[in-house]
Amino acid sequence: MLSNFYDKAYELEKAFRESDDFKTLKELSDKVNADPASKQLFDSFRSVQMELQQKQMSGQQLTEEEITKAQQQVELIRQHEVIGKLMEQEQRVSMVINDINKIILKPLEEIYGNEQK
Repeated sequence: MLSNFYDKAYELEKAFRESDDFKTLKELSDKVNADPASKQLFDSFRSVQMELQQKQMSGQQLTEEEITKAQQQVELIRQHEVIGKLMEQEQRVSMVINDINKIILKPLEEIYGNEQK
C-alpha cells in the first residue's frame, strides 16, 4: 500500500515537470543563469534574502541598515525584466505547491483540526 503513495508522488512530480508553470520557471531561470551579470545580481539578492530570513527565524530584529540593503536589492531586481519575471513565476509555482500541500495534508487537518475544536 505504501508503495502506491510513492507511485502517486512520482506521478505528481512528472505532472509538475510537464506543467507550463514549471517550464516557464525553468526557462526564466536558464535565462538568468546564462547571463553572468544577471546571475550575480540574482545570487546577491537571494543571499541577502536568506540572511534576513535566518535572522528573523532566530528571533533577532533586523537593523535599519539591513532593511535598507534589502530594499535596495528589491529595487535593483525590479528594474531587471527577466529576474522580475522569474520572481513572479516563482511566486506562482510556490502557490501551486502550497495548494497541493494543503490537499495532501487535508486528512491530517481533519483529524487534528477537529481535536482542537
